[in-house]
Amino acid sequence: MATTDEIIATGRRKTAVARIRMTAGNGRIDVNGKSFDEYFPTIPLQNTVLQPLQVVKLTNSYDLSINASGGGATGQAGAARLAIARALLQVDANLRGTLKAEGLLRRDPRMKERKKSGQPGARKRFQFSKR
Repeated sequence: MATTDEIIATGRRKTAVARIRMTAGNGRIDVNGKSFDEYFPTIPLQNTVLQPLQVVKLTNSYDLSINASGGGATGQAGAARLAIARALLQVDANLRGTLKAEGLLRRDPRMKERKKSGQPGARKRFQFSKR
């Protein structure tokens, strides 16, 4: 069923998860059944996703099928970026130095802080009244 040349990797950012299937091809990317340009309409989001491929100069070498869920557009783009970088490592371990120097192999640990009881938000307090 699955081809032997298929590489599967996962990336996460905030609450978003991106699972990718990478095969040798000509640079076609689809995200959740939509075209790449349609799913990530802004240039900064597209650049975020393509950054690992651009750094190692393999932009039109692989076809990507991305399944992104959770979070928002920025989180999903960051998750896809990490997944692509991890998939490229499975293809060629010699790319590790290049990807690591750009910071593409590090999972961004920043998450939303939870709301605490007795106050309206994570840090915000109810208004203090002296009298």
